[in-house]
Amino acid sequence: MASGRDRVRRTVQSRQLMLAEKGQVLVAPAISTAFDAAFWFCDTALNENEYIQPQKLQRLLYLAQAYYGVLTSGRKLIPSVFVAVELGPIEPNIFRAFANGRPNIEAELFLEDDAEYLLSSIWRRFGHHSPERLSKLTKDNPAYLQAFSKGEGTEITLGAMVAAYASDGAAPGSGQVVKPKVLMSQTGRPVAVKAWVPPVKS
Repeated sequence: MASGRDRVRRTVQSRQLMLAEKGQVLVAPAISTAFDAAFWFCDTALNENEYIQPQKLQRLLYLAQAYYGVLTSGRKLIPSVFVAVELGPIEPNIFRAFANGRPNIEAELFLEDDAEYLLSSIWRRFGHHSPERLSKLTKDNPAYLQAFSKGEGTEITLGAMVAAYASDGAAPGSGQVVKPKVLMSQTGRPVAVKAWVPPVKS
């Protein structure tokens, strides 16, 4: 009998096939579900003897989606939609699921290297901030402000997030958040490396 995760993968694959037949290109998010990223942040916090507050989790997920989009020319990290509410940007499904604590949902333990590296970078850069500081950082951003001005609960599009975080001086630049990986060449010299990301056809 197929698991829920297998059914989701088959559904995504069939949707990609339909779009490919219509000549549209759909690039799958780097992480299968938003729960995988949320659990990664929760587990990382627990490993550092910290309980991650729900609002802090929401802001970290939002920042991760925005910076991943900037670094990959608009690709999603997680298959999620963020909306603007008075508290700040939230992913409503994760918000509801975590309302009474960590939900009992199966999560992927091992993520793709580039996705895990991005989550680690977001945690390293923003994980020490309070929920209030992260809320101020994300609410002062043009993507959130534009959506919130249209009414509470308005979707913050990925395009708006990418545009805002690629150019906004109030938020740290992607180069300050995600440092290039440094490996050693065969001669022992350090070299910076990054994953190749294929261009997205429009």
